[in-house]
Amino acid sequence: MNILLSCLLIALLLPYITKGPVAYAMAKLGGYDNHHPRAQQAQLTGFGARAVAGHQNAFESLLVFAVASLTVMALDKVNDIVSTLALVYVVSRIVYHILYLLDKSTLRSLSWFVGFFSAIGIFLQAF
Repeated sequence: MNILLSCLLIALLLPYITKGPVAYAMAKLGGYDNHHPRAQQAQLTGFGARAVAGHQNAFESLLVFAVASLTVMALDKVNDIVSTLALVYVVSRIVYHILYLLDKSTLRSLSWFVGFFSAIGIFLQAF
C-alpha cells in the first residue's frame, strides 16, 4: 500500500508542480498578472498555451486516479498489480506533461492513454 499512497501523493502534487511552466510563460508575457491570472493565461500561445493545457489536464486526470486508488484501498484490494499500475500511471503523467511542453502530440496522446488505462486497471482490481 505504501507504493500506492506514494503515487497518490505524487499525483496530488502534479497539478501544482505543472503550474511552474505556466508561471514562467506568464512572466515572459509582461510579468505574472496575479490580479487576473486566468485572463492572462488565455492570452498565452505556443509553449504557454500547452503549459496551461497540461496543467489543467493534471487536475482532470487526478480525479480518475484518485477514485480508483481510494476504491481499492477502501475495499482492501491493493496488490502488486495495483502498485505496478500506480507507478505506470505516475510515470506516464510526468512523461505526458513533458511531451505536452515539447509539442509532441502523438506521443503525448499515447502517454495519456497509458495513464488513463492504468487508472482503469487499478479500479478493475476492486472486483
